[in-house]
Formats: sequence, C-alpha cells, structure tokens
Amino acid sequence: MLSTETIMTFFSVSVLLGLAPGPDNIFVLTQSALRGKGPGLIVMLGLCTGLIAHTIAVSLGVAIIFQTSILAFSVLKLLGAAYLVYLAWQAFRASAETIQGGPEGIVSYRKLYARGIIMNITNPKVSIFFLAFLPQFTEPTKGPVAVQLVLLGGLFILATILVFGGIALLAGTLGGLLKRSDRTQNILNKIAGTVFMGLALKLATIRQ
Repeated sequence: MLSTETIMTFFSVSVLLGLAPGPDNIFVLTQSALRGKGPGLIVMLGLCTGLIAHTIAVSLGVAIIFQTSILAFSVLKLLGAAYLVYLAWQAFRASAETIQGGPEGIVSYRKLYARGIIMNITNPKVSIFFLAFLPQFTEPTKGPVAVQLVLLGGLFILATILVFGGIALLAGTLGGLLKRSDRTQNILNKIAGTVFMGLALKLATIRQ
C-alpha cells in the first residue's frame, strides 16, 4: 500500500495538472459553455472513463507500444485530430436555435459521454504521460507495482473529476447567461469551432 505522504503528494500534483490548460479541460469548458452544466459534467465523465482505459493500459504495459511504435502513435493521433475537426465543423455550422435545443441540435447524454471518451483515448500523449508520471510515485517495497499504478490512476481520476467538475459548473453557469442573446450564442459557436480546430492542429502535429 502507498504511504499517506505519497498519496497526498500525488493527489496535489494531479490537481495542479488538471488546472493547467490542456485539450481535455478546454473541451469541458467549451462544451459546458455551449450546452450547459449537465452536458459538461457528462463530457467530464466520458473523459475520466478514457483515463480508466489509459490507467489499465499503463498497468498492463500496453502504453509502451505507443511510446515505441511511430505508426501506432501516428494513427491514433490522426484519428483524434479528425474527430476534433468534425466537432469544429459541427460548431461552425450550428445556429443559436440548434445549440439551445432545436431538432438538429439535440445531443443525447450518451453521445456527449462518448465524445468525452473518444476525445481522451485518441490522444496517445495521455498514455505516454501516464507511463512517465505514475511510476514515479510507486513504491516497489510496498506491494505489487501494477496494483499501485491502478490506485494512482484512480487518484488522478478523482482529482480530474473535482477540477473538471468545477470547470463544467462555472462555465455552464456563465454560458447560460451568455446564451440569452442569439448573437452571443453564435459567437460562442464560432469560438468553440476555432478552439476545436486549434486542438486538432496541435494534436496532429505532436511528436512522440
């Protein structure tokens, strides 16, 4: 079992990492501002589900594949970039009425949850980050390393839920106020589309 000091240190660092601007928290921010607190929280849960997959991958050693295989790394990042371009296209073509709940704009919680998962698991940098970050806090003398990695992954996910949940609630509240104006709503759509395109470009150009 990990020591209390290690757990507290790891959790504190994880919270700080969650606050640092990155694709995932920006995704939560934009979706919450556009669709509200509830949808933002669902997207956050999807992202955290993706983190579960990354935790398992690191524990089983699968993440090493993305660290050592240029092909696997490139394919996954391009799939993620393509998905972000698709989301950008949807945001650019959306009208104020669509986002506010028109027939073309109704997005189920299931789809929002899936978006969060896809957004997270198609970023190979997350697996590589976990592979580099989690083992630094393991204590081989305290038990099986694989079990410790799963525990650390769970702590990281808990920190992510707290941080991203706060972002979703704040952005959802502010977005709700801004969406009272159709003009402001259309501006939010264009900002979201631009952000998604920027994230797609960043993901497509990252290196191992």
